[in-house]
Amino acid sequence: RQAPNHLTVHQARSETKMAEEESRGICVRDVSAPAFIAAYAEHLKNSDKFELPVWSDTVKTAVFKELAPYGDDWYYIRAASIARKVYLR
Repeated sequence: RQAPNHLTVHQARSETKMAEEESRGICVRDVSAPAFIAAYAEHLKNSDKFELPVWSDTVKTAVFKELAPYGDDWYYIRAASIARKVYLR
């Protein structure tokens, strides 16, 4: 019988695995696409390094579209989405 303060083999392996997961960095592939795009779009919106073009409220996103996007922050979302695609390739 084991002493109560000793770990079983399964518990030791579980703690070792958790320590390995914590020490590993998180990258774009570890985060779901909608969560990353929303968070990065918010970061772009709040940063001073990314400016919204003056034409962003009148431009269409495709030839077959009739109107510009309705959302105020659509440009940040599009930029975050493209940045994710470029990173993953």
